[in-house]
Amino acid sequence: MRGGAKVAMVGGAFVLVAGGLGYGVYDVVLGGGDAGGTESASASSEVRTGPPGKDETEKTAKDFLDAWASGDATSAAQLTNNESVAEPLLTGYAEEAHVTKAVITPGPAVGTKVPYTVKATVSYEGRTKPWSYSSELTVVRGLTTGKALVDWEPTVIHPQLTDGASLRTGESSTAAIEALDHDGKVLDKETYPSLGPILDSLREKYGDTTGGAPGIETWIEPEDEAAADITLLTLAKGKPGQLRTTLDAEAQAAAEKAVKQYSGASVVAVRPSTGSIRAVANNPATGFNAAMQGKQAPGSTLKIVTAAMLLEKGLVTADGATECPREVMYQGRTFHNLDHFELPGSSSFTTSFARSCNTAFIKLIDDTEDDSALPKEARDVFGIGLDWKSGITSFDGSVPDETGGEAAAQYIGQGTVQMNALTVASITATARTGTFHQPVIVPQDLDGRQLATASRSLSPNVTRQLNDMMRATASWGTGKTAMAPVGGDKGAKTGSAEVDGQGTSNSWFTGFSDDLAAAAVVQSGGHGGDAAGPVVAAVLRAGS
Repeated sequence: MRGGAKVAMVGGAFVLVAGGLGYGVYDVVLGGGDAGGTESASASSEVRTGPPGKDETEKTAKDFLDAWASGDATSAAQLTNNESVAEPLLTGYAEEAHVTKAVITPGPAVGTKVPYTVKATVSYEGRTKPWSYSSELTVVRGLTTGKALVDWEPTVIHPQLTDGASLRTGESSTAAIEALDHDGKVLDKETYPSLGPILDSLREKYGDTTGGAPGIETWIEPEDEAAADITLLTLAKGKPGQLRTTLDAEAQAAAEKAVKQYSGASVVAVRPSTGSIRAVANNPATGFNAAMQGKQAPGSTLKIVTAAMLLEKGLVTADGATECPREVMYQGRTFHNLDHFELPGSSSFTTSFARSCNTAFIKLIDDTEDDSALPKEARDVFGIGLDWKSGITSFDGSVPDETGGEAAAQYIGQGTVQMNALTVASITATARTGTFHQPVIVPQDLDGRQLATASRSLSPNVTRQLNDMMRATASWGTGKTAMAPVGGDKGAKTGSAEVDGQGTSNSWFTGFSDDLAAAAVVQSGGHGGDAAGPVVAAVLRAGS
């Protein structure tokens, strides 16, 4: 939360410039004047139905923007389909965000949508700065009145505004930070867009401890007080304090570039020997940090944990023969391999791992004699669900206790298992060394927070076998093509996660190269090696 007095603005002016809606120029003093926006969309008493036509869309948008421009929040809100929610935000645009002037330029209507640009002036305690952005509104038919109304969303005010959030201008409650990577290189939002939400969170948590001084800013204040503010405009810079992170600028740059290839992608890189997070990237880059907070089934990448459990129990060895039939039934549920492939009976467990044979893993579930064996392995060895303190908000995975067919689905990363790129990268990092090191994005000594620790490590023998199986996957298994450009001692595991109602599975991939592990997920990306694989490979090649 930040400070800033709520002072009503008078004497300013909003100006609407003629655009695609074909209306003239309005120059109205805030707090006065006639909005001209309360007239019905139709003089007829007949209640209209169906989508608004072009004339109604243009007139409703004109009337709404006219009222908003005049500072008449009440009239503008009456032209929306959610008056009680819209009015406080429209009022706060002047009173809390301290916007004193704005030129609003609508573009041509596209169906019932009207885009527009805002060129505003924000003034606070003698400091003034221009502020520009674009947004859009949609015109809909009122359910009871039949009138054409603006479909109210917070994004009508600003494209990054969310439900329950508000715009503010004032003195920031914390100083700005200058984030540095582990080598002292500056990390900023402009160069590394995915770090925007992360830097906001780091500033919210550590800004007061870095020796900086606050400035004057315009920001979005989320409804959740625990969430970080989003800075939109800086009117007067404070003194930023330096904050060292564990990130690596080169790996971060590679991650940013790699995820841009896909409309929904996330990647995280972790150093196995320390747990230091080297890169975090998402596409889209702003908003929700899916790489560290997402919750999705990880598909066959979870077989790393399942394999570790089976190895520890002595049910398999990397070189021992393991059955891999086309399909297998477990307590009423049938599981099959991709394209219903099968392997010869003499095939090794390494081959089943490298080829990602589902049935080889599920056939062994009864031999564990414990439906909770996999959740215990995930928690006790890989640190899943142990309340990680990474330095910012993150989700540390979940493998809940299940029975029957649901427990079997967990063996291949389906069912109720929930992971993200961070947790899968950490699983690979743990497999690499045999010991869980809780991932961190800022050093522990920055605030002395208590890091999560697993109750035990893998034996050197199991660790060696896991690494060998992942090496096989990268050299001749399902990860071969993706990992071909990666050097060093390398290993991998692919995954495809089926999602209800989604035509194409999510693509998952995780791998290591020397002392760097990475994992990625691409929404509806298909096979793990096809989409997520190249993302991981790009980060491994660049990181250190």
